[in-house]
Amino acid sequence: MIKAVIFDMYETLITHYECPLYFSAEMAKDAGISEENFRKIWRETETKRTIGKLSFEEVLERILKENNSYSEEKLRYIAAKRIHTKEELFCHLHKEIIPLLSALKERKIQIGLISNCFSEEAKVIKKSILYPYFDVPLLSYDEGLQKPDAAIFERCLERLQVFPQECLYVGDGGSFELEAAEKMGMKAVQAVWYVAQRKAEFQQTESPLELLRLL
Repeated sequence: MIKAVIFDMYETLITHYECPLYFSAEMAKDAGISEENFRKIWRETETKRTIGKLSFEEVLERILKENNSYSEEKLRYIAAKRIHTKEELFCHLHKEIIPLLSALKERKIQIGLISNCFSEEAKVIKKSILYPYFDVPLLSYDEGLQKPDAAIFERCLERLQVFPQECLYVGDGGSFELEAAEKMGMKAVQAVWYVAQRKAEFQQTESPLELLRLL
């Protein structure tokens, strides 16, 4: 019997690709430096940004200063634009996301979240329309752990107070999350309503409300 559903956030509950992107290429352009130089530091700090060792602003400041392009005004502009684009994602939800989360609440099924995210993303998620639906939200930036580390899955199960076999994990399949969840003993399902790259070895759902049939 399924007692809890744990979701991934990006490309599962929300998607980057329904509104303008603001990734390293776009930030580099606004910073007035080459994309290659921006990405060098951006990529090498990814793990530390994901597990709460570095904030977005700290890394952005370093990138600007090391490329002789720093000003407080530029840092504030890029940071604000990055936050705005992350907030915009929650304005373009699949039409069945809220009905799905509401249906799970009505059925007394707990809802967990495990999301790899950076400092600016964690702030936006906590203020979002979806955040109140989560009984146990685990954000990598706050937890000091990231997928596919088994410890973040174990922590979520412990806080939900459920056994792995009582839990359904739903994600787009990035960060080897489905493999990790399945290895833990959870039923892992790939959400494909946003993504095109499918993993044939996992059961897939074409729309959010289809998940209700798996409970």
